[in-house]
Amino acid sequence: MRHAVNEIPIEMQVGEIETRGIEYGEQLLRHIDLPAGTDFTPLFVGLPGDMCQCPHWGVVLEGAITVRYADGTEETTSAGQTYYWPGGHTGWTDDGVVFIEFSPTAAIQPVLEHLAAQMAATT
Repeated sequence: MRHAVNEIPIEMQVGEIETRGIEYGEQLLRHIDLPAGTDFTPLFVGLPGDMCQCPHWGVVLEGAITVRYADGTEETTSAGQTYYWPGGHTGWTDDGVVFIEFSPTAAIQPVLEHLAAQMAATT
């Protein structure tokens, strides 16, 4: 099974934010394009610990993204780097970022539903 990025269904398109996702087995593959200044922290409010509780594996294609974990530590992943983010994190991009991410479908679904509700409330 394979797809060109533009063949992956759009999950969300708000302003310059575009996320695409497709399920492969029990994993959701997502292509995420975020403009400079995108911060998920306020959008995660209401989730357990006000953080994303889903683990993610991926690679940053362009730009960089910073993640803060529940223990307060932070790390920045830049273009060309792979990552694993365990559950219990939030993230933001100062300069914009494009990345591909794999997440367990069952774990990411409640997070995506929460984000959609939060985005709808702010528009």
